[in-house]
Amino acid sequence: MTQGGGISIWFFVGAVLVVYGALIAASGLYQLWVPPQPPVVLEKLHAGIWWGALLFLAGLFYAIHFRPGKRA
Repeated sequence: MTQGGGISIWFFVGAVLVVYGALIAASGLYQLWVPPQPPVVLEKLHAGIWWGALLFLAGLFYAIHFRPGKRA
């Protein structure tokens, strides 16, 4: 069996985290301008923005660190 030539699963994990993080952060930003009804209990913490940003940054790390074609 030959080694190499494949794409690491962690690259795809990073890509998915980037997409999910962007969607969650965008949803959180939208809720700044259009608050949900009825109001959420901890709305002032803006968890969607923070969680989306965290997922986005973690995804960028994985996508860059395990990108295809990177030499070891």
